[in-house]
Amino acid sequence: MKLTADAKGTFAIAPTPFHDDGRIDERSIDRLTDFYEEVGCDGVTVLGILGEAPKLDAAEAEQVAVRFIKRAKKMQVIVGVSAPGFATMRSLAKASMEAGAAGVMIAPPPSLRTDDQIIGYYKQAAEAIGPDVPWVLQDYPLTLSVVFTPAVIRKIVTDNPNCVMLKHEDWPGLEKISALRNFQKDGSLRPLSILCGNGGLFLDFEMERGADGAMTGYAFPELLIDVVRLSKEGKRDAAHDLFDAHLPLIRYEQQPGAGLAVRKYVLQKRGIIASSAQRKPGATITPAAKAEVEYLLSRVARVDKRANLGPQSSAAG
Repeated sequence: MKLTADAKGTFAIAPTPFHDDGRIDERSIDRLTDFYEEVGCDGVTVLGILGEAPKLDAAEAEQVAVRFIKRAKKMQVIVGVSAPGFATMRSLAKASMEAGAAGVMIAPPPSLRTDDQIIGYYKQAAEAIGPDVPWVLQDYPLTLSVVFTPAVIRKIVTDNPNCVMLKHEDWPGLEKISALRNFQKDGSLRPLSILCGNGGLFLDFEMERGADGAMTGYAFPELLIDVVRLSKEGKRDAAHDLFDAHLPLIRYEQQPGAGLAVRKYVLQKRGIIASSAQRKPGATITPAAKAEVEYLLSRVARVDKRANLGPQSSAAG
């Protein structure tokens, strides 16, 4: 089923599992996909910024995308197709959609500076992938250095009917969500799904501002699912209490450069991926950082027993 503006819930951002020697670990891709489905994710996004997509060649990127797509049974799969050139973007989008992806995600190149450049780029990108491919606009100025105003987002969505979702990860960005929802109230913006990333750092209040859910990669997607659900049920204190218990670990995972190593370590500890390795160049988690993560897990487990992992699990590679 293709992605629409009605999409909501939790879409996990998946890391790309590697063996210690840097080879793609397809068996861990299968376990990771199964895990996301078992805990109740509505979708999964692959080859995002934390999917180490720039470290893959074109054939490997297609291999990873197709493996996730074919393994998923109940989830929608979104594939990050951002690339320096439109030929590569078009090729991966085509292969992904033919394999059964729900849609693709496009991040802006850091070279974009003016509003007109941003609007023009996305018009060309949408033309490159074709009018029948639903796509997600990724708004992540902290990493990509491209700033989208609410008016520019409205213009992009208006100009491109196949843009059906915003991946919102601006910071501070709560007012942006409110501005976009107000555009919809006054009729100047058509329906648009808004899922939030940025490690989930502000998911509690993002939901209250009108977000439809989460699209990020915290090592406990169950927490994201619960916060989204509790917020939609109007159980504000319960949502914040659970979120607050996880926040120190969420913050620790969000460290630039080191965060992916932490996330992969916890996923390995949970027995979901066989190795916490990143493809080079990439950070490794130090013994001191592991000890800090263990301490944080023990504190989260006081409130959420799912973080009580005990001795490190193993996942056969």
